[in-house]
Amino acid sequence: MARFELKLPKMGESVAEATITNWLKQVGDKIEADEAVLEIATDKVDSEVPSEVSGILVEQLFGKDDLVQVGQTIAIIETDSGSMLTTPKVEADVPVEVAEIEKTIESVKETIVSQVNFSDSEKFFSPLVKNIAKEEGVSITELENISGTGKDGRVTKEDILTYIANRKEPKVEIKQEINGPKIAEVQKASVLTMPVSVNGGDEIIEMDRMRKLISGYMVASIQTSAHVQSFIEVDVTNIVKWREKVKESFEIREGEKLTYTPIFMEAVAKALKDFPMMNIAVDGDFIIKKKNINLGMAASLSNGNLIVPVIKNADQLNLVGMAKAVNDLGNRAKTGKLKPDDTQGGTYTVTNVGTFGSVFGTPIINQPQVGILALGIIRKVPAVIETPEGDFIGIRQKMFLSHSYDHRVVDGALGGSFVKRVAEYLEAFDVDRNF
Repeated sequence: MARFELKLPKMGESVAEATITNWLKQVGDKIEADEAVLEIATDKVDSEVPSEVSGILVEQLFGKDDLVQVGQTIAIIETDSGSMLTTPKVEADVPVEVAEIEKTIESVKETIVSQVNFSDSEKFFSPLVKNIAKEEGVSITELENISGTGKDGRVTKEDILTYIANRKEPKVEIKQEINGPKIAEVQKASVLTMPVSVNGGDEIIEMDRMRKLISGYMVASIQTSAHVQSFIEVDVTNIVKWREKVKESFEIREGEKLTYTPIFMEAVAKALKDFPMMNIAVDGDFIIKKKNINLGMAASLSNGNLIVPVIKNADQLNLVGMAKAVNDLGNRAKTGKLKPDDTQGGTYTVTNVGTFGSVFGTPIINQPQVGILALGIIRKVPAVIETPEGDFIGIRQKMFLSHSYDHRVVDGALGGSFVKRVAEYLEAFDVDRNF
């Protein structure tokens, strides 16, 4: 019998870790080669980890909700083949190395604790409170600002423990790929919230994992970028007429439905080529001009959450290629079949708020990008039509484009000119064009 180490596989260039969401096989279960053993989730995509061999699951090294790094062994499978990898034996000198590491850790802890000194404080704190503060790294300033409930306002054990419990809310870490292997990390500090009154008739629902992540992303983006918006109304009558004319023949010939989204994506990709300083990312005091135009396409999931698959090299696709990419990513998003790489590397994002009947919206930037475009619903509206014979009122198909951009690096002239260029491409749409 041999023991095979099932490791967390690489899931994309910028994906370094995943959370175990469910074990599909339990210890003692028989597993066939290529059979799924567990389900995992990255910050955007859920997927399964299959076994490379057939055998019996003899050990689970991590539990549900544990965070695992790529390459770590997550389970041991016992096989009949003697050629499989075996788990390394513990050498005699390992305990010595472990002891040295533990000694170093304790030394660091003592150093950190010894740096906290409350002798300069004019307020009285009991030895127990001081010890707790030192062990938990509570500074003099923090301790002096705690409202004490003891005699003469003194801080009690319960006071400091309550303070520590409240300040230890989990941080949400956001990682985005910037310039290859370099990672920009944004951490959301604990946010004070107002207490919410709950009565017997209210239902309390805990956010699922993805909603917690989205919540962290949105708050971090607002705290990072100086959001500003530009709006423009676009006459898309020609696009509506052209699509109605060709959508059936398009589906027969290409086997794909023709929606408005690929048409809009095509215009955005063209505008990004015209304004390359909208196709950038921010890394501290540096601006990274992206070589490729990779369009994120915000898509709603069946559970109400949001995901942003990415159309890579969108400027190199014709309308047929764009339609195939949009439909493929949209369908796989709905069925949970997206891969981690499908949501990585975006340089600009488009979201269609018109799907839900919204006229326009003010979307939040997908970090570390600097812009996001919201597409409003297409509506029939009365409009002034100019002709050589004079002006008259007619019915036109119109929509609003809402452009949110990062005012740290994108001024109003650039942000407004970009969305105006998108509008110009849409209004100049050729009704006689082929696919």
